[in-house]
Amino acid sequence: MSESSKVPALTRAMDIINLIARIGPCSASTIIETLGIPKSTAYLLLNELKKQRLISTDQQENYCLWIKLVELAEHALSKLDLRELARPRLTQLMDETGFLCHLGILDHENAYYILKVESSSTISVRSHEGKSLSLYRSGIGKCLLAWQPAAVRDAIIDQLDWQPATATTIRHPQQLREELERIRQRGWSFDNGEDYPDVRCVAAPVFDANNKLTAAISVVGTCLQINEENRDYLAGKAIACAKDISRLLGWKSPFDLLAS
Repeated sequence: MSESSKVPALTRAMDIINLIARIGPCSASTIIETLGIPKSTAYLLLNELKKQRLISTDQQENYCLWIKLVELAEHALSKLDLRELARPRLTQLMDETGFLCHLGILDHENAYYILKVESSSTISVRSHEGKSLSLYRSGIGKCLLAWQPAAVRDAIIDQLDWQPATATTIRHPQQLREELERIRQRGWSFDNGEDYPDVRCVAAPVFDANNKLTAAISVVGTCLQINEENRDYLAGKAIACAKDISRLLGWKSPFDLLAS
């Protein structure tokens, strides 16, 4: 719990929700030991969170997230105009490529999917709206990080918790910095099975009217679907789609400026 918190009960309640979200259903004793909350306080908070339908208990009496969070998430996501603006373009990209497509954003030091357009492919990749993404193991994560101001980018890299997931995962800050430079130069990023060994992803940046990064989009498939033969083609499709969305946000490319 933050020492500067002026509402410690709220902070502790959020700590409980975040812990369950991170590790999954867990017992009261796990919550108490992990967060260091006094036992009596913990049970008061857990009972209130259950009353508010933010958490529930399963058959093993473990605490898990519950339906109210889904309702709140739906309300929050429905207010994000970017999703509705991007949806038709992302659907078109899915139709053109035949692959699952995502829209992702950076919120402070975390990346999330805020829109998913599923493909009809018989081979599917599991994901969901609201999913948290690694900033150094995912295509969208690396894309979002690449176009941050240098000071912001360095601060985030310094705070990353390096946990290699596959043989191709980036393992060192300098390796990531070199990868981000390549991404900025070519205009798109690639997840070469760095988070999940059989998943591949091509991502491109979305900018606003002030030429600031707003989001990133991605085309996702398995290693059987996305490979050296079609990667550049898919990157071109992703970049074109990202530029279309950017223009709807007021962004102008150098060619747009010359033509005006």
